[in-house]
Amino acid sequence: MEASSFQRLLYLLQQETSSTELRTECAVVLGSLAMGTENNVKSLLDCHIIPALLQGLLSPDLKFIEACLRCLRTIFISPVTPEDLLYTDATVISHLMALLSRSRYTQEYICQIFSHCCKLQHWHSCGFKSLPQPLLCANGPDHQTILFNHGAVQNIAHLLVSTSYKVRMQALKCFSVLAFENPQVSMTLVNGKHKVLVDGELLPQIFVKMLQRDKPVEMQLTSAKCLTSMCRAGAIRTDDSCIVLKTLPCLVRMCSKERLLEERVEGAETLAYLIETDVELQRIASITDHLIVMLADYFKYPSSVSAITDIKRLDHDLKHAHELRQAAFKLYASLGANDEDIRKKIIETENMMDRIVNGLSESSIKVRLAAVRCLHSLSRSVQQLRTSFQDHAVWKPLMKVLQNAPNEILVVASSTLCNLLLEFSPSKEPILESGAIELLCSLTQSENLALRVNGIWALMNVAFQAEQKIKSDILRGLSTEQLFQLLSDSDVNVLMKTLGLLRNLLSTRPHIDHIMSTHGKQIMQAVTLILEGEHNIEVKEQTLCILANIADGTTAKELIMTNDDILQKIKYYMSHSNAKLQLAAMFCISNLVWNEEEGSQERQDKLRDMGIVDILHKLSQSSDPNLCDKAKTALQQYLA
Repeated sequence: MEASSFQRLLYLLQQETSSTELRTECAVVLGSLAMGTENNVKSLLDCHIIPALLQGLLSPDLKFIEACLRCLRTIFISPVTPEDLLYTDATVISHLMALLSRSRYTQEYICQIFSHCCKLQHWHSCGFKSLPQPLLCANGPDHQTILFNHGAVQNIAHLLVSTSYKVRMQALKCFSVLAFENPQVSMTLVNGKHKVLVDGELLPQIFVKMLQRDKPVEMQLTSAKCLTSMCRAGAIRTDDSCIVLKTLPCLVRMCSKERLLEERVEGAETLAYLIETDVELQRIASITDHLIVMLADYFKYPSSVSAITDIKRLDHDLKHAHELRQAAFKLYASLGANDEDIRKKIIETENMMDRIVNGLSESSIKVRLAAVRCLHSLSRSVQQLRTSFQDHAVWKPLMKVLQNAPNEILVVASSTLCNLLLEFSPSKEPILESGAIELLCSLTQSENLALRVNGIWALMNVAFQAEQKIKSDILRGLSTEQLFQLLSDSDVNVLMKTLGLLRNLLSTRPHIDHIMSTHGKQIMQAVTLILEGEHNIEVKEQTLCILANIADGTTAKELIMTNDDILQKIKYYMSHSNAKLQLAAMFCISNLVWNEEEGSQERQDKLRDMGIVDILHKLSQSSDPNLCDKAKTALQQYLA
């Protein structure tokens, strides 16, 4: 249909002189056209249909208002319509709230518009690493807050007991979107200052009733989503019976073979989100209705039988196959996040490792991300790193993923690589041989904070008890300039991991002496800057530990002894109010005065002249047993 036809209909719709019947018919026809192709919706948006329909809502005629709302609903449901179009005029939301009381149709359509215009993109973008919490899209909280501030909770709550099923359902969907990751809304739903009661009951009690098995599946699922959002936002405890005995079992039920594929996808994804951060819920879910085995079935679509018998069914299965795999990977990742026994059960599920490996190279970016997330969760297991991960050479497809992937996949993949590079992992050697150091050094230069942290964290793991060649490769790959850049990074995580890397590089005497002979000046400069800067106790302690390692070198310790500024700093930290810093400074002194080493006499004399021995005597009387022992050990070196 041509744009001119749309414009003609819109013109008639807006004419005050047109009869209400004609204007209503125009709204109905425009609504039917909006149900057609996405191009139709785009054309209608280009003709400014939304302001025209919103204007129509000011009419006194209820039938015309309902027709305008129905058309608005159809347009806002379309993926091509920007949700922000609802929020351009501040009066629109108040007017929609006022129209809620007009009829069951206004209630149904307005709730539907609200739930579609409060979109949130729920994505779950170092020894063993954990992932950051899921983040909200930039618009999410704004939409939720606007609706909340306009009384959405109070205005929509009573619709949960409407005589119309459609109204109840749309109100429920509205709450599931409003409460998602929003403590303010969630708390109000639970008790709030002005308790929201519907027929004398609190909203969570209403949601629990809607979870019951005799209710339609759509209603059970959406209620479960509401309660899940409230639980994750901290409004309901994870050990509350409505979560443990009602919500969790309901979501596990949704994963069973009897459910439709789309219900199984939604059930698994919601359950993954519910249990993601709670160990006890992960354990309960893992032993409910054989969930771990049940999920294996998600990988069996499209089945060969459906391919032969029913083309329509095959098309449906194909459409949902990647969504099913994505949902299963997500749920496995949540289940295996903490418990070793659960990880073992997951890995022992039929062909699990092969499925993950295949998932890493799927064309769908969402499946790839979910597969990497699942692998990351399982990579926290020492046992599995030594066995299944090695048997399936998981590191190969993982390295391939790291070569060229969007940041959200890179963050999870590099977190997984951190775990595969731990010293007891058999994959460590082949990963290093395949050029990992260069890759990790490049990650440390990323604009993305999580990637910088992971790059440096993985290098720290690589350097732990490594041979000198690997340490030299790291220093060459990083360059002095980049090392300084990382040591002056504004993020404390990056700084701590870089110090951890330096500490691992500066271990074992020959390595300490070798590295300090080539990079000593720069390293001492960095140490001075950090000890002088405004840093927390942990950062300073780690820096003093690096000095203690340098003091353990044979030739390297001279870099400390000839640097009066550093010696004064060590002396200062020996008398610091924090015992951790005192202890770290004492390690430096112990290594410097150790009398079995060449030049110890001169070092002892210099430190005595600085007043170090007096401080040691004082510390040997300390009430802290560690400090006391360390001071006595150092003093013995003077007596020997």
